[in-house]
Amino acid sequence: SLMCEAPGSVVTLLCSGIQLYSAERRIADCILADVKRASMCTSAELARLSCSSEATITRLCHKLGFENYRKFQLALARDAMEQQEAQRMRDEGQDELHQALLNILANREEELRATIQAIDTQILSLLRSCEVMEVVSEGGGLPVAFDASIRFSHLGKRCVSSAVHEKNLAFAQTLTPKDILIVLSASGQSARLEEVSAAAKGRNVPVLVITCDSHGPLAQLADYVMTTSNREQRLIEGSHAASLLSPNVLIEVLYYLLRMEEL
Repeated sequence: SLMCEAPGSVVTLLCSGIQLYSAERRIADCILADVKRASMCTSAELARLSCSSEATITRLCHKLGFENYRKFQLALARDAMEQQEAQRMRDEGQDELHQALLNILANREEELRATIQAIDTQILSLLRSCEVMEVVSEGGGLPVAFDASIRFSHLGKRCVSSAVHEKNLAFAQTLTPKDILIVLSASGQSARLEEVSAAAKGRNVPVLVITCDSHGPLAQLADYVMTTSNREQRLIEGSHAASLLSPNVLIEVLYYLLRMEEL
């Protein structure tokens, strides 16, 4: 699977739905609770604060794509500076509503920047050259899948998308290596979408997965992974519906990039 070269923001990665074990989750929670404090900790101090071990911290750094703790710490320090700057702007806001809007805007801006940075030129050439496109999703992701299907058909592609799992599965079994299967899944796991992906893979069809979790079961099945950042948990505590802003914008940007090449 193709991953973004530089890992980038630690906060973005920790908020992206990546699968973490309990000790790793404790470290993540400890960092997200106070990014500035965490960025000034040594590996040993962070281990003590999060009731974990230095070995677990090293493992988490590697899982997030950082060579070592030093590089992880530098990225964290950048995050802390960005948060401080965002806080300064918020402090200048007149009232609570204004601040709430600035909060949402700041999170969305970070989310979109991280998502757009993940666009890979190899994926663009794959979309450009494919003959048939099948776009699959389920639940809340269906509107994005339908939108993708309509947009890409404007480029003269034959695009198929359905809300019916059996139709998606049957169609995946007719695809060839010249086609592409695009799977949209915020959670990165779904037995039905995994079944469709496996059917396409069995026929040597390129599989592109657009997800918040670049380590989930769907990403494992993919040839190409595009990570969409989802910062809902920074705004809302507890369970929530995943934001569709990032995947939506990603589809739009891919469409415009391909469209501009045609002009």
